[in-house]
Amino acid sequence: VQLQASGGGLVQAGGSLRLSCAASGRTFSRAAVGWFRQAPGKERDFVATITWGGYTNYADSVKGRFAISRDTAENTVYLQMNSLKLEDTAVYYCAAKDTEFRGTFYFEALRYDYWGQGTQVTVSS
Repeated sequence: VQLQASGGGLVQAGGSLRLSCAASGRTFSRAAVGWFRQAPGKERDFVATITWGGYTNYADSVKGRFAISRDTAENTVYLQMNSLKLEDTAVYYCAAKDTEFRGTFYFEALRYDYWGQGTQVTVSS
């Protein structure tokens, strides 16, 4: 089971990026998927999550700017990031958790079973 995160890069403040999390060796059909981020010297923080039932939840700091979605056919989860701010600079990780619950949210990193390698997002002024 592997998760491959991609789509990071360097963008100016106010710009947009779309991150992708592709799964190989498994599907997301019965998994909650989350995005987390970790800035230098800080803890890994929750950003957004989507349940296998399609329900979404976001950290307050990104509400209204970020959108998480899933493409079942492509077995990929996306994080659309708009109106990026300097404080969004971090390494972004996707993670998956096997669960029988279609609508339960998981906000803690320790709850997740599988992790991608991370993709760097740098927002410049």
